[in-house]
Amino acid sequence: MRSTCTAAALAAICSLSVHADSGAPKVETPKFTVTLLNSLPVIGQLDGIPQRQLSKQAPVVRRLATSESGRWKSLLCFRGIEGDQGLVVKSPAAHHAISAPFSKTLDNKDKTLVVQYEVKLQNGLECGGAYLKLLKESPTEFSDKTEYSIMFGPDRCGATNKVHFIFRHKNPKTGEYEEKHYNSPPAIKNVKTTSLYTLIVRPDQTFEIRIDDEEAGKGSLLEDFEPSVNPSKEIDDPEDKKPEDWVEDSKIVDPEAKKPEDWDEDAPREILDEEAVKPAGWLDDEPLTIPDPDAEKPEEWDDEEDGDWVPPSVPNSKCEDAPGCGAWVRPMKSNPAYKGKWTPSMIDNPAYKGVWAPKKIPNPNYFEDKVPSNFEPMAGIGFELWTMQENILFDNIYIGHSEKDAATFAKETFHVKVAVEKKLEDASKPEEPVKPSTESIPTFAESPVQFARGHAKAFIDLAMVDFRSAVNQMPSTAMALGGLLATVLGALFLVLTGSSAPATKKVKKSSKSSTSKDKAPEKSVTDVPATADATGKAEGSSDVRKRK
Repeated sequence: MRSTCTAAALAAICSLSVHADSGAPKVETPKFTVTLLNSLPVIGQLDGIPQRQLSKQAPVVRRLATSESGRWKSLLCFRGIEGDQGLVVKSPAAHHAISAPFSKTLDNKDKTLVVQYEVKLQNGLECGGAYLKLLKESPTEFSDKTEYSIMFGPDRCGATNKVHFIFRHKNPKTGEYEEKHYNSPPAIKNVKTTSLYTLIVRPDQTFEIRIDDEEAGKGSLLEDFEPSVNPSKEIDDPEDKKPEDWVEDSKIVDPEAKKPEDWDEDAPREILDEEAVKPAGWLDDEPLTIPDPDAEKPEEWDDEEDGDWVPPSVPNSKCEDAPGCGAWVRPMKSNPAYKGKWTPSMIDNPAYKGVWAPKKIPNPNYFEDKVPSNFEPMAGIGFELWTMQENILFDNIYIGHSEKDAATFAKETFHVKVAVEKKLEDASKPEEPVKPSTESIPTFAESPVQFARGHAKAFIDLAMVDFRSAVNQMPSTAMALGGLLATVLGALFLVLTGSSAPATKKVKKSSKSSTSKDKAPEKSVTDVPATADATGKAEGSSDVRKRK
């Protein structure tokens, strides 16, 4: 009954309906069902509690010093289970804080602790946290200052990209608390589908971090945390001082070393090679480059404005087959007498005492905690986050003592939804464009006709499947075929409309009425076809006069 109340209380602060995207791909999704694991210390499916109860049962979420608390709402990009509900960080670039008490204090003495929950980074995570905290006490106000026992979960910003595992350990002598950080945390899983984060701390002081039910990190509470749980038995004596006559130099200059009389410090590193001989055929009088004899002064060159025109230089062709041109210079060689600056040799220092270190004394604050897994009792859970990205979703929280039950819970929830989410994600991805088959087409140099015909056929075959992809992948072929089609249509248009239409000539009606009875009545014709004969005289014209 208590565990059921705990689940209800946690669900009360997080209950938010999940709505599917109306434009989501059609993938069959299973319907939400309540887990049968109802005897666990803390379990939260975040379902079934009306939104109106949120303000009644949730602890106070106060404003932080730097920003107002962010809003908590619901928005999913890939819905894996029909009717599933979760808690969503809604405000970008804001602090968020929300918590819930356990129905009873969680005591982990001599027990295994399992912390497991789902995170869905619906907009990815560039800068922000998605971790949870197990709280020492059930707070009336919850913020970043609220004391916690364990902090676990993903965090990413700038160079930080890790899954935190931090626990606060109490010094039994001083009563002070100190954060212990896992020194080799794994990287987060930055995907938009649901990820499952699991922390297992066992009573043998070993721990394991799992992501999506796969091992991501493991170690020992006594060996893999900074600072270490137990301090050193001995410490440096703060009162001990290094003696003034303490010698830490292991080597000294040999006082008996003398520079040899024949040591010439001024001898150069290199000297002229007196044995070198100028190669036969060396052209002393030929320059390496000559003015280009084929160069011509540009017509627009103005000597007064541009100065005297100088032709560009080109390599001297006479030097191509010769060993060299121009003045021959004797090469340099290493000086066998060169020794450089003389320095005396070093010898062991007879007064050397070694590197000084203060003496050790018993650590007055020494203690040994062999079972740091016996965390102080925990009274609640909270999310206290700052993030630049919104729409981070939390769901299916398990906090208890059974690895088996946590795995069963994950099988009922995470593994069901993530399989559907991945199908939805795959279905939403644009299909890869079909690639044209052009491997067997000869090159243009080998056969221009086959080259053109092969590419045209490949383009048409691809266009029948996806015209846009064909244009994007074969733009040159598309332009060539488009130009050819325009040419054919233009020629066809000229064939159909290119022959001259019969010329027409307007004949005005005579203003005078014909009174001759022998004259036939004139037809009221405004346009009379006038077809020209071979001589240029219009047929049907009684009198055609040329203009002079």
